[in-house]
Amino acid sequence: MNVRIAPGKLKGTLPAPPSKSFGHRLLIAAALAGEGSVVQNLPDGEDILATRECLSALGAVLEPADAAGRAVRIVRKASGPRDILPCRESASTLRFLIPLALTLGDGAAFSAAPRLMERGISVYETLFAEKGIAIEKSEAVIRISGRLRPGTYTVPGQFSSQYASGLLLALPLLPAESRLTVLPPCESRPYIDITLAVLRQFGIRVREETPGCFFVPGGQTYRPCCCVNEGGWTNAAVFFAFRALGSDISVTGLQDDSVQGDKKILSFLEALTSPGAQLDLSDYPDLGPVLFAAAAALHGGSFTGIRRLRHKESNRIAAMTEELARFGVHCRIEDDRITIPGEALHAPSGPLPGHGDHRIIMAEALLLSLTGGEIRGAEAIRKSWPDFFRILTHAGLDCQFDF
Repeated sequence: MNVRIAPGKLKGTLPAPPSKSFGHRLLIAAALAGEGSVVQNLPDGEDILATRECLSALGAVLEPADAAGRAVRIVRKASGPRDILPCRESASTLRFLIPLALTLGDGAAFSAAPRLMERGISVYETLFAEKGIAIEKSEAVIRISGRLRPGTYTVPGQFSSQYASGLLLALPLLPAESRLTVLPPCESRPYIDITLAVLRQFGIRVREETPGCFFVPGGQTYRPCCCVNEGGWTNAAVFFAFRALGSDISVTGLQDDSVQGDKKILSFLEALTSPGAQLDLSDYPDLGPVLFAAAAALHGGSFTGIRRLRHKESNRIAAMTEELARFGVHCRIEDDRITIPGEALHAPSGPLPGHGDHRIIMAEALLLSLTGGEIRGAEAIRKSWPDFFRILTHAGLDCQFDF
């Protein structure tokens, strides 16, 4: 899908999309709790679909609980692998469900898109080698065999919080207590806090004894729960960036007291309204592309804590550097830092590639609302937000589609 965008502003009141981060975790917890659990206000992107399909492959039976398909009722709980778990391109799905497959059964096979295979599961490979759990990888399938046992688990905190979250979801089901240590620096800590919030909602007890050290009692049972997923600050960040660049919009459906770390977008954008902003994205990597675009359109800025952006759906540092150059903005990269000058933007001379990355596409749409231009391969937005361009159009941006 190609999208041509004419210069323009958004206007009106826009609802925040449902949180993808909470959505994954709520679905998994509900499937572990079983009958009586309902999750409302789910996103409809491909990542959440991957989690739903994988839970079905684990024996859970999920049925629609509303006409729009945004609510799911659990009819039967997850009990063990029945088929290959199709993770598509969702790293959250893969990394959350591997420990559960080793708890509910003796392992499982997971299929994954090429980019997800590249991103991999390196932390689990190292950790499980010490636990006697075997991992075999082919071109598109990861096979894991063995059992998760109660004990002590240690994971590095600088790669991805998804490994810690995956273990925290599974360890309570083991017959005896376990301890999980996340070694500093614990980057993306807010995502672990989301996991802990969902565990509490479903009656699971985890105690953080010291920062990054979690005591997990064994023999626990997820309690059925009817819950409403909250609005997602991560995707809604692009709305606030549009507003910072002059759009007259308000955003509804977000909780100011949410544990979602990406609510930090408000203070980050405020900082970018003045020259010389220096921002640390260690805990907020998914905000990177939109913030880089906003910085280029405002007064520039310097961002640290960006190293993990190289290992997302695309190499987001390389992708954004390439795309900003098309607008006449030339960035400087220094390992864990990117410096973006605040230069006058010009319209790109040709179409922008979507890089197969939903967050790059959002950042490109933001910049093209100022200059006009085209995005090719915009279908990657379906990963997290299929309605993105429809919402922009409804809010007044002129978007023309070529399928």
